[in-house]
Amino acid sequence: MRILVAGDWYSDVHEEGVAQAYQALGHEVFSFKWNKYFEIRSLSLSAKIIGFVYKFQNKFILGPVILNINRDFKKKIDEFSPDLVSIYRGTHITKNTLRFIKKRYPKIIFIAHNEDDPFTGNHPFWLWRHFLASIPEYDLVLAHRERNIMQYENIGAKKVKFLRSWYAPLRTHSVTLSEKDKLHFECDVVFAGHFEADGRIALLEEIVKSGIKLRIFGPGKYWDPVLSDSELLRHLVPVKTVWGDDYNKSLCGSKVALCFFSRLNRDTYTRRCFEIPATKTMLLSEYSDELSGLYKEGREVDFFRSKEELMHKLRLYIENDSLRKSVALAGFNRVLSDGHDVVSRMKLVVEWVADIKKQYDQ
Repeated sequence: MRILVAGDWYSDVHEEGVAQAYQALGHEVFSFKWNKYFEIRSLSLSAKIIGFVYKFQNKFILGPVILNINRDFKKKIDEFSPDLVSIYRGTHITKNTLRFIKKRYPKIIFIAHNEDDPFTGNHPFWLWRHFLASIPEYDLVLAHRERNIMQYENIGAKKVKFLRSWYAPLRTHSVTLSEKDKLHFECDVVFAGHFEADGRIALLEEIVKSGIKLRIFGPGKYWDPVLSDSELLRHLVPVKTVWGDDYNKSLCGSKVALCFFSRLNRDTYTRRCFEIPATKTMLLSEYSDELSGLYKEGREVDFFRSKEELMHKLRLYIENDSLRKSVALAGFNRVLSDGHDVVSRMKLVVEWVADIKKQYDQ
């Protein structure tokens, strides 16, 4: 198939992994990236003013730049004539654009792909307005949470399939750190992710108070103000986001990697639940029924339900190398055998698309 993958593409985590997976499956893949429409490279005063205007349009998803994105998206369809269009987190593509393309090219299959939960009410209303309004125009909607299936159907989705997040083997795998890398990444416990005011600060303070070496990686503009207010955690400022190889090293450099769930998305699992074991690093996550159905507790990964349980299990695994490595290896074998990699996920999507094509051809 000729596949067009469209999205913001602000990182190499989402759209890039999807595109590479389709390529690995033997498909011809093209890309449409709308983050470039908001880039300002000049440092002049006029450029800064334009940059502010662009930032406003990107945040509220309105204005001339949004019109340009949709205009060029149509041109991209004309240029590449894809069989399948996978739109990742389609906040910037409008309902009218999809209707126009579908009328012109009725045989193209459109997929809506979104790892976030647009139904929580925790996000500003403008963020999802184009995406949710466009749902009836898609041939297939991929939901990363089972509870979202009915919600998508209730707003007019033609077909919805449950598709969990994944790990990308090219991005996430076991590596041995150099002596230089150890200075930046080696620790007892790591958390790589965003900040939420959900009680995780108190847990992180308890970890540091016990003498365990902790590192945090993520968006510093959210982490730094909060950590600066904590006597126990302010030494971790500045916090930096890690991408690519550095993200991989941040996991591999730790004995234990933590996983907190996003309350904003009402998560019961996250992408890191697959990425951490894929690096052969020990995963210690908040407990959920869903996650306990994917892994054997205490044998492939482990869970905590309270501050006391978190601290008990951290000491257990940090002090017992053989036990920790045994559990980490079993977790690695589990993500491998259960096909939690991005290529396996996209193979499923291709099978669903084939079924849709058969139905349309009848």
